[in-house]
Formats: sequence, structure tokens, C-alpha cells
Amino acid sequence: MILFPEASLPAKLINGGIAGMVGVTCVFPIDLAKTRLQNQRSGEQLYRNMMDCLIKTVKSEGYFGMYRGAAVNLTLVTPEKAIKLAANDFFRHQLSKDVGSLTVFKEMLAGCCAGMCQVIITTPMEMLKIQLQDAGRLVAQQRVVPSVATTLKMGGTSAVLSRSYNTVPAPQVMQISAIQITKDLLRTKGVAGLYRGLGATLMRDIPFSVVYFPLFAHVHQLGQHSSEDPSVPFYWSFMSGCLAGSVAAVSVNPCDVVKTRLQSLKKGANEETYNGVMDCVRKILRKEGPKAFLKGASCRALVIAPLFGIAQVVYCVGVGEFLLGYTPYEIYSA
Repeated sequence: MILFPEASLPAKLINGGIAGMVGVTCVFPIDLAKTRLQNQRSGEQLYRNMMDCLIKTVKSEGYFGMYRGAAVNLTLVTPEKAIKLAANDFFRHQLSKDVGSLTVFKEMLAGCCAGMCQVIITTPMEMLKIQLQDAGRLVAQQRVVPSVATTLKMGGTSAVLSRSYNTVPAPQVMQISAIQITKDLLRTKGVAGLYRGLGATLMRDIPFSVVYFPLFAHVHQLGQHSSEDPSVPFYWSFMSGCLAGSVAAVSVNPCDVVKTRLQSLKKGANEETYNGVMDCVRKILRKEGPKAFLKGASCRALVIAPLFGIAQVVYCVGVGEFLLGYTPYEIYSA
């Protein structure tokens, strides 16, 4: 799997940065839909599915509304992806020093360690991104709630009719920035404020890495030309990353729902707050049922699959190594 064992940290940072920026740009609107679908409560659904969410977002916030929070991801995805991929390579190398090959357990252990390392960047990145992504949903909910209240006061008049009499100006999406949120959190909560939901992030990212890296390694190995020629076509690296990423993403989606709920600072009308992971799990189960833990699962699979497919192509082909002049640039073809 490691095509460039001599690669330096700068090369890995370049690989992670290129892969992350390309991937985030392509799939960020789907990630926004995932966050909004996970945060809406059963019985108060503004969005029916991913496409409905994206269409309503464009109508109310414009095309660039789908990219709210993208700047945070584009800024921090470089170190995040570099840490994740480089840490996995490092631990795989350390665990295979004596025996030369890795058992599945050791592959999972290496993935576990990589997942633990990446949360240093992932937690604050997700914390800031979620606030920006969910702002539009909260405003859209505010537009609906006054209408419902009017309906009740009118003695059961239809919601459509009551909306026509609602002359309250529609609230607009507040133009908040990641820097403003960071300053507010540091002022009120300290550094710990940026790491709210750290436990839930670990609960998601460690199992994800445990599933993803061994699965990718084994699927990727199937694409080798022969035992004498271990090179793998670039498209096989992409497909391996997509397959492993989508499987891992769906398998840990319940943890992602919990993390999203815990990291959302602002709540909509009648939305409960949570005191930790277990309290969040209990309340979701009691009020929304087990199906709530699968909210946004398809969106998450669509986000993670190409993101990690692109990451593995860039990483395995060695774009960073080429740019730094370490090795000849070579894209393997069938």
C-alpha cells in the first residue's frame, strides 16, 4: 500500500491538501444536506431528503448557500487528511517491523491509532463547520414556527391559509463567520469550547478508521498486476477508496448523528439539549426511535466515498512527491 516509504511530511501534507481540497469542493453541498437532515427532529421535518434539502437551500440562500462552512473545511482539511493518512502509514510500519506483514488485528490497531490522532484537527473543524451549515435550517424553521402558532390561535385554520395572513418579516440567515464563532467560544468556554463533542468524535472516527484502512488495504491489494509487479492502476485506488469509505461511513453513521447533535450550539424551536453522549443516545431513542440514527447515512456515504477515493489516488500516485522532486511522477495504468 505504501508506494513511497521515503516520503517526507511536506509531501504528505501536499497530498492531503490536494486530495482534501478537491474532494471537499466536489461533495460539500451533500455534506451540508447531511448535517441539516441529521439535525432536524422527527415531526418537525423541513426537508424530505437530500435533493429536497439542496433545492430549498438554493431557493432560500442562493447557490453559495450550499457551501456555507466550506472555507473552514478547505483550511483545515489539509492537516486533517495528512495526519490521518500519514499516521496510518506510520503505525502500519511500526507494527510490521518484526514480522514483515500485518495481521488484520494489527491493521485495525493502526487504523485505531490514526483515528485517535486526527481528532486534534477534526473536532474543532467539525464544530465550526456544523454551526455554519445548520444556520440556514434554523432560519427556515423560524419561518415555519410563527405560521404554526398563528394556526393554533385561529382555531385550527389550515396552515396554508394561516401563512397568507402571517405578515411577520421572514428572518434572514445571519452572516456569521468561523473566526467570529471561534472568538466567542474561546472567550466563553476557552479551548475546551472548540473541542465540544470530542468523545463523540472519537467514538465515530476510531471505528471508522478501524473499518476503513484494513478494508482499503485488502481491496487495494486485489488490484495488483502480479506478485512480481505490485503496482496498482490509479482507477483501482480510487474505487478501493470509494468502496472502503462508503462502507465505513454507513457503519458509523449513528455515532455521526450523535456527534452532530452534540456539537450544534444553537437549537431550533422545541429542540432538546443533551448532556453528553449517553443522554443524547437515550433521548434520540425515546423521542425519535432507532431509525433516527440512520439520518443522513446515504448523504454521508456519498460524501466520504469520493473524498477518500480522491485522497487515495493522490496519496498512492504520489503527487506531493513529484512536486517536491522526490520520485518520478508515474500514474499506473492497466
